[in-house]
Amino acid sequence: MKPRFLLDEHLKRAIQEQLPEMHISRIGDEGTPPFGTPDPNILAWVEHNNYVLVTNNRTTMPKHLTEHLQSGRHVPGILCFPQRTPIGTYIMELRGIWSTFAPEQYRDVIRYFPQGQR
Repeated sequence: MKPRFLLDEHLKRAIQEQLPEMHISRIGDEGTPPFGTPDPNILAWVEHNNYVLVTNNRTTMPKHLTEHLQSGRHVPGILCFPQRTPIGTYIMELRGIWSTFAPEQYRDVIRYFPQGQR
């Protein structure tokens, strides 16, 4: 099973464009939450639509995920990158995740990239 990714609105569309073999949507695309959607609503959307969220929001997203999980909800996963991550790093990491994806490794957690960095 290959993951579907939802890019946070603050991430560059070039990430999506460089990975045409993958199912990648971005907030603001047709059928996704609109720009400015609050984090709790994004978490509900990824849960309902089975998308792994890709974000650089290390400030509020962990808190919102905790609240989401405490309310009995789930997410397919959150991939969190530093604010100034080069596009090439996103592409390399997403390709690796896509090719080896195991849903149980990502469900209900935030994975920080590059690996081990918070």
